Amino acid sequence: MKLGILATGITPDELIEQYGSYSDMFIQLFDQAGFSFEYEVYDVREDLFPAGADQCDGWIITGSKFNVYHNDPWMQRLKALILDIHASGRPMVGICFGHQIIAEAFGGRVEAFSGGWGVGLHRYELCGSSEFIKQPGVAEAGSFAISSMHQDQVVVKPDNAETFACSDFCQYAGLVYDNQILTFQAHPEFNLAYEEELIELRKGSVIPEQTAEDGLKGLRTNHPKADSLMVAGWMVRFLNDRMAMEA
Repeated sequence: MKLGILATGITPDELIEQYGSYSDMFIQLFDQAGFSFEYEVYDVREDLFPAGADQCDGWIITGSKFNVYHNDPWMQRLKALILDIHASGRPMVGICFGHQIIAEAFGGRVEAFSGGWGVGLHRYELCGSSEFIKQPGVAEAGSFAISSMHQDQVVVKPDNAETFACSDFCQYAGLVYDNQILTFQAHPEFNLAYEEELIELRKGSVIPEQTAEDGLKGLRTNHPKADSLMVAGWMVRFLNDRMAMEA
């Protein structure tokens, strides 16, 4: 099965040599979880798009430093591709910016959250009644914790989206669309070492000092553990099950 990665952002220059690009992080995460695909990466920021939705069997949209409500030309083109992928029946996963731009493509709204930044390891409860959370391996979990790095949030959910994950800080932390598109606001692909270095890098300049310190404290105490491999399994099973149906 061929998985297309729509790269909407890149790791900061100071960290990319050690941790790789966001696309690399997804490939590494899936490898660590024991899954493999054939991959094709498209840097859509540079207007490098696939010829069409049928170029890959499934799709992932990465995170990014950009704001979806700026609606740059490449973002408009990406939203059109999202709708094409949906119409084609192929599955898709969106992470952070991907989560947000998919919501906007279907008529939702994203804003800078009045509660500020969410950084560090955040825990999300499984909620709602979607078919996704009834699947084996998901229903038993109850909740999951993964790295968070965002100020923008989905504040209006599209009509065709169901919430499957939420928290006091993020109402729409996980959305599923027509049992075909799965999105997370937070980052399963960020390991905790990368999350810590990214917070340190952005502390004071992008992320307020106290918010950054609170996030770092959570990462440095009580030996926190991320559920990234579990979430990777959810994503892969979601993609594989739907790609098999399209094959």
